[in-house]
Amino acid sequence: MFRKIAFLALATAPLIALAPVSAAQDQQQAPWQDVTPRAGLAGWHSAGGQAPYRVVDGEVVGSAVPNSANSWLVSDAIYGDFILEFDAKTDPTLNSGVMIRGQSRPDYRNGVVHGYQMEIDPSSRRWSAGIYDEQRRQWLYTLGRNDAARQAFRSGDWNHYRVEAIGTRLRTWINGVPAADVVDDVDARGFIAFQVHSVADAVAAKKPEARFRNVRIITDAPARFALPATKVEQQGWLANRLTEAERGAGWKLLWDGKTTQGWRSAKGPAFPKKGWSIADGILSVEKSGGAEATNGGDIITTRDYKSFELSVDFRLTPGANSGIKYFVDPNLLKGDGSAIGLEFQLLDDERHPDAKMGRDGNRTIGSLYDLITARNLSDPDSPGKRVNAPGEWNRAVIVVRGKHVEHWLNGFKVVEYERGSPAFRELVALSKYAKWPNFGEWEQGPMLLQDHGDRVDFRSIKLREF
Repeated sequence: MFRKIAFLALATAPLIALAPVSAAQDQQQAPWQDVTPRAGLAGWHSAGGQAPYRVVDGEVVGSAVPNSANSWLVSDAIYGDFILEFDAKTDPTLNSGVMIRGQSRPDYRNGVVHGYQMEIDPSSRRWSAGIYDEQRRQWLYTLGRNDAARQAFRSGDWNHYRVEAIGTRLRTWINGVPAADVVDDVDARGFIAFQVHSVADAVAAKKPEARFRNVRIITDAPARFALPATKVEQQGWLANRLTEAERGAGWKLLWDGKTTQGWRSAKGPAFPKKGWSIADGILSVEKSGGAEATNGGDIITTRDYKSFELSVDFRLTPGANSGIKYFVDPNLLKGDGSAIGLEFQLLDDERHPDAKMGRDGNRTIGSLYDLITARNLSDPDSPGKRVNAPGEWNRAVIVVRGKHVEHWLNGFKVVEYERGSPAFRELVALSKYAKWPNFGEWEQGPMLLQDHGDRVDFRSIKLREF
């Protein structure tokens, strides 16, 4: 799946206070329990697809089969806080992973296995030890900004993994290299499970395997044996909340989750009296017929920004259109319509006609509206964008460092450009913005959430300045 897919340098709150022991003490004193499945697989059961699991010379071996969904070897035991380590080796054609605090409930998609998964990714992107939310929000932490962890993965060979699930914080390592750091409060307990991913029948016919060995866990006071803090950026998924470490890193909430403080109408000094609502920690632009800025109108921040990282969680309704704008000049357009600025497009591409307008898809979700088409720049071998369907939350991230700008959608970089470059100015000249002098090159401006006449929800609006 920067969530973040913006990746926030924060710690969890509340967290159990950690008092890490030294590496030597960890080896000597840590109360590890060997939980490697044994012959007969007592204490474990299969779920999902039809991939068979067996134990060979102390290794758990799962083999892909044709016409199968994702398959899991699931622990009967349920775990809360723990530290887990294991070795894994997968065929280069076979994706896999290990479920952390996994879930399977009759009330959720007929019992499908879902929840936090530490990825085992032999593809060219090498996101092994990233954190994926299986059958739910997709990626919580890609390795799009962690080249050290990507390079630590050895395709086709044994790799050593570690995950610390303590309180609301999940941290992972691959071959000793810090990989992911997530704060989330959805699941506090669940099972462990080993995955054999579904594959095309032609690949399955070659019977690729995923192997696991040396599986061990600490469940007795795991916080005591947690590793020291790392420099890995952290992705926070706590709604409308900042942690102490996040505040220390300069992050601020642009919306407090309760009031209109910090926001006003793009065309007036006060917050709109209609067209926007706040309920249950969600800021919503209300449905009003699909027209641009004719109901409550756009809202903007009460101060300007020029070099920043902005993270916004948004939820579309079917057929919805909206946008997040930056470097806005609210005084430029005096008449009807939306305020002028660079726009991270928010759109239901499948249902809204705007997806087929513009040039080459440059009005689709994640795009720099009417200028640059959003494409999967993080994973060129799998070019599709990762978008959660209407009714589900997505995360938009905009990074501006001087003239350099990036759009991230659900952990994947989808747009990258330089403001004011010859290439940028050429795109502007071909766009609807050609009539606005120096469009997109203003030194600073407010952030904007757009009213395009469709219901769209927002929360966890965060920003840090560089």
